[in-house]
Amino acid sequence: MNDSPTLVAVAMALSLLLGTVFLGYLVSLVVCFVRNRAQPPGDHTQFEWHILVPCLNEAAVVGESLRRLRSEFPTLHIWAIDDDSDDATADIIRAHQKNDIRIHLVARRAPHARTGKGDALNAAYQALCDWLPDGLSPDRVIVGVFDADGVPAPGLLDTIAADHLFGSQDVAAVQIEVRMLNRDEQHPVPGAGRLRNLAARTLVRMQDMEFRTTGAAVQLGRRATRTVALGGNGQFARLSALHAVSDDLGPWGSSLLEDYELGLRLKLAGHNSAFTRDTWVGQEALWSLRQLLTQRVRWGQGTMQCVRYMPHVWRSRTMTTAGVLEIAYSVFQPWFQLFASILYPLLLMLLVLRYAAHPEVINSFLADGGWGLLPAYFVFGVAQFGLWGPLYWRRCEPQAGFWRSLGWGFAYSAYIWLYWIATWRALARFTDGRNTWAKTRRNAEIAAIHEARAGS
Repeated sequence: MNDSPTLVAVAMALSLLLGTVFLGYLVSLVVCFVRNRAQPPGDHTQFEWHILVPCLNEAAVVGESLRRLRSEFPTLHIWAIDDDSDDATADIIRAHQKNDIRIHLVARRAPHARTGKGDALNAAYQALCDWLPDGLSPDRVIVGVFDADGVPAPGLLDTIAADHLFGSQDVAAVQIEVRMLNRDEQHPVPGAGRLRNLAARTLVRMQDMEFRTTGAAVQLGRRATRTVALGGNGQFARLSALHAVSDDLGPWGSSLLEDYELGLRLKLAGHNSAFTRDTWVGQEALWSLRQLLTQRVRWGQGTMQCVRYMPHVWRSRTMTTAGVLEIAYSVFQPWFQLFASILYPLLLMLLVLRYAAHPEVINSFLADGGWGLLPAYFVFGVAQFGLWGPLYWRRCEPQAGFWRSLGWGFAYSAYIWLYWIATWRALARFTDGRNTWAKTRRNAEIAAIHEARAGS
């Protein structure tokens, strides 16, 4: 092994190179994250606000969400989209609509319903455009998207009306931070034991960490490349920008990641998006591993579907080289994960086989300094993700304590492996051409199913 390169050495060198590149990227994200500072709010009365709320079997949460939004933001219009629900979702929306002219029901029925979130949002977009009076400047109309269980932060509209956000004509869309509402719930699984609730509690916490640290850091880094992405919850866009990217169906595309796809469309049309941590929208984290994987498989497959935009990105005259590279990295990330999920196990297998056949060669390699790669792999494999635990404590949850944050960091290192599983499942669906929208069940629905099974 000392005299000539071997497959093991090449694999180790390649994995170390990839790890080093990623470490540099990680450092840049951490710098963006810790340097971020809050900015003064603006005046939301300078704009007209409309929120689109897609609903499929959301009877458990939609009523409270409508009351909350109308109470917190009296001038807000809400467009609740019933996507042919089986439960009382539509009836609940109609009951609120009777007493409030700012609540609008967009009813979709089979066979034109349940064809994807993008189609549902496009239906609401068309209804909104038909309803708006002539002569209203679309630059001053802001359209947002909330999940049916979304809980907005107080003062949200003033925050995103700030001079550096919608107060600037350079900004066409804004994505706000997403937080998990049930992150402090001690018994997320009703009737389950300690270990089950510990696992569920940790899974919920990891989702909150993911959105508020790594997810936020990536978005903050995208400010420099002007490629901020939009998410499914807490996205806002000027109506004029939505008009600019609309096709015959509307501005949202048909991929399973319609939010990111909209951001790509806006960028290709020359529009700029912004991200802020100064405000947030809360949503329910999933404590069911099966439901979480279903969600992440959908995200992974949706990202794969967005590869079709890359020829347009490469030919774009409105993007910088850095912007093109950032989008390419984001779009091809599932493919990188597939490659890494093969490379690292292959490396381990080769090392084991090599040691079994020639233990003296491996021992010599380690004695000559090869042992130094072991802590390097620990840093790349664990510490690069584990450091987000203390950062999450310092920047997001200061009451948690340092030692608990270390535990969260180690748990987050394991949590990241879920993406490898989800990406392989996404690849299977992608290659089979299965593009159906798999809706994520609410925790209350899952608990009810478990109770029904236990009682039968």
